[in-house]
Amino acid sequence: MTISERFLKYVSFPTMSDENSETVPSTDKQLVLSRYLAEELKSLGLIDVELDDKGYLYATLPANAESSVIVGLIAHVDTSDAVSDGPINTKIVKYEGKRICLNEEKNIWLSPDEYPSLNRYVGNNLIVTDGTTLLGADDKAGVCAIVSAVEKVIKNNLPHGCIKICFTPDEEIGRGADHFDVKKFDADYAYTVDGGGLGELEYENFNAASAKVELRGVSIHPGSAKDKMKNAQLMAMEFNSLLPADQTPANTEGYEGFFHLIESHGDCEYAELIYIIRDHDRAKFEEKKALLSEISKKIEEKYGAGSCTVAIRDSYYNMKEIIDQNMYTVERAVAAMKAVGVEPEIVPIRGGTDGARLSFMGLPCPNICTGGENFHSRFEYIPIESLEKVVDIVERLILDTASF
Repeated sequence: MTISERFLKYVSFPTMSDENSETVPSTDKQLVLSRYLAEELKSLGLIDVELDDKGYLYATLPANAESSVIVGLIAHVDTSDAVSDGPINTKIVKYEGKRICLNEEKNIWLSPDEYPSLNRYVGNNLIVTDGTTLLGADDKAGVCAIVSAVEKVIKNNLPHGCIKICFTPDEEIGRGADHFDVKKFDADYAYTVDGGGLGELEYENFNAASAKVELRGVSIHPGSAKDKMKNAQLMAMEFNSLLPADQTPANTEGYEGFFHLIESHGDCEYAELIYIIRDHDRAKFEEKKALLSEISKKIEEKYGAGSCTVAIRDSYYNMKEIIDQNMYTVERAVAAMKAVGVEPEIVPIRGGTDGARLSFMGLPCPNICTGGENFHSRFEYIPIESLEKVVDIVERLILDTASF
C-alpha cells in the first residue's frame, strides 16, 4: 500500500467527535477506525497493541538496537465538527497554479486568490475533496505518517530504540488527553504529529480558558415596562460591547490573544454568552480572565445583584513553560527535518494540541507538521509530496533513537 493509498483509506472513515456527547469516546465511529488501525499495527509486527475502553490505541515498536531513550509518537483519529465528515469524495489533482474546480455541479472552487498557500505547491499532486466536506488530514495525515514510517523501518530492518505509539480520540473537542495513560505509555518524551504545512515545528501554544456568562433580567409587559423591565439580551449585548473590539480572532495573528464569542442565546429573562479566551503570554491570559470578572461587576452595579455571573474554566496552558526545560526535544526534531531536506519553521500554535496538556502531565511533547493545509474547512487539502516528506521526518525521528 502506498502512502497516499493508506491516507485515502483512513479518510474514508467518518470520525467526527461530538462536544455535546458525555460518552468516552464521544462518538462510536471513532472506534471503527481505531479497530482497523489496531489490526493494521498487529499485522506490521508491533507488540502490546491495545485499544482501551476509552478509545485510546496504544502500541509498541520494540527496540532492535541499544538506546537510552523511549520516544512516543501521537496522533488523533477524530475530526472537527466544523464541516461535515462524510461521505468524503476525494480526488488527486496535479496543481498547475490555477484555481481548482472541486465541484462543478455546485460551482465550488479552490483558488490561490483566497488560499495563497497553494502557490507553494505548483507541480505537486494535491488530495482534495468535492468541496462539501472536510478532508480529514487533521489528523489522519498524522496517523498515516506514523504508520507508514513504522512500516518502512520494520520492512527494512533498520536500527532503532523503543518507540511508543498512541492514537487518541476526541482531540478536536479538547478531551484528547483526558484519559491518556502517561504511566502506561512509558515514554521519555513524545511528538504529536498534528501540525500544518511541511516544515512546521511548534512548541508554543495558547493558554486557553472557556467562560460562561449568565445574564438575568426581569420580564414584564412592554406596555408597562418603564423603569421595570431588565432585558437580559440587551444586557448581554452591553457586556460584549465592553470587551476590546480589536481582540477577536478576526483581528489578531501570531502571538496576539483574543476573546472569541462562540455561542449566545436567550430571552428577556435570561441570556447566556459562551467565550473562549486565548493568549500565549500567561500574564496577559490572566488579565483577560480578570477583565471578564470586572465587566461582570460593572453589569451587576448597574442592574443589581445577581444580574450577571461569570464562570471561567482553564482548558490548557502554553507548553513552552515545559519545553523550555527540555529543548533537546525541539533540537532533535530540527535535526530530523534537516536530515531529510526539510527546512524547519518554528511557529507558535494559534490553538492547542494534545501535546500541550501532555507536557504538563509529565510527557514533553512538541508538535510536528502533517503537510496539510486549510484544516477544519471544505477547502482542506494535502500535497502527496508533503505527506511523503512527513513520513521521512517521522522515520528519521525513529532511527535517531539508536544514537541516543
